[in-house]
Amino acid sequence: MKILIVDDSVHVHRQLQVFLAVDGYSDLVFVSSAAEAFRCLGLEGDGHPPPISVDLILMDIELDDICGIEVTRRIKGEPSFTDVPVVMVTADTSPESLSKAFEAGAVDYINKPIRKIELLARVRSLLRLRQETLTRKAWEADLVKLAAKLEHTNRELQHANETLARIAASDGLTGVANRRYFDKTLAQEWRRAQRRELDIAVLMLDIDHFKRYNDTYGHQAGDACICQVANALTSVARRAGEFVARYGGEEFAIVLPETDLLGATLVAQQALAAIAELGLPHAGQGASGQVTISIGVASRQARQNEHWESLIQAADEALYLAKRQGRNRLEVAEH
Repeated sequence: MKILIVDDSVHVHRQLQVFLAVDGYSDLVFVSSAAEAFRCLGLEGDGHPPPISVDLILMDIELDDICGIEVTRRIKGEPSFTDVPVVMVTADTSPESLSKAFEAGAVDYINKPIRKIELLARVRSLLRLRQETLTRKAWEADLVKLAAKLEHTNRELQHANETLARIAASDGLTGVANRRYFDKTLAQEWRRAQRRELDIAVLMLDIDHFKRYNDTYGHQAGDACICQVANALTSVARRAGEFVARYGGEEFAIVLPETDLLGATLVAQQALAAIAELGLPHAGQGASGQVTISIGVASRQARQNEHWESLIQAADEALYLAKRQGRNRLEVAEH
């Protein structure tokens, strides 16, 4: 460990060098003035020479240019030297002088004339403390890095989990919710509606004559048609909690929490208009000549003795009625 000795006496330099060599301390830097000390520590501001790193400073109080106490105050005022112990080496052990030295940041003092046993005891103790401080700070730095790495890993894991959850809940072709997510979330919404005795509505939707569409335009065009229909339906399910799901094949469902029959019917009308606005040609459709959908609308007040599947069944029956009535229309399930 490196020791900086600041003393204007060459005799003291030699004495300290001999005494410290007994315990194997050989990395010693000797300066004779405050100005030299500041240059060594990089406190002059000019950057030349580059500052040295020290672990202990032995500071004479009686320097020729600046009092050692003032030198100590300036050194300890720099954040990089907060943990570097400064020991005053002085013949002036008056309470006033020592008090000022400790206020400036010194941690101990050594009397002049210097006694080897006292010097080595002080140096061993302070360098051991310095080593423990450096070790602790290294551990803290490692912990900070580890915590940052752990936080980064947790964020990546969370992102991966969210991505996996989205993939697990999404239809691979359209990106809207899949059947599994539909069943799970509708069951949750139904239980929530049961607790508060709220209305909940479901729309079941089917692309009209979709087999003819595939036969006419091919399956790739059929997939593109399904995606455009899914996007259009998503545009009408805008309130919090509302979502579109691909129920299977060319069939979709829209879940409308806290929605009565009138509100659900309005959304169904908007869905019909959104598909019509697409203007997708469908030569096999008949008179309209473009892609249309049929919709079954059902709404229930979720009662304790009912199951959410009854809501699906009602909407499904209304959908089949819309098909029988000529398609490109909506039908409302009887309560």
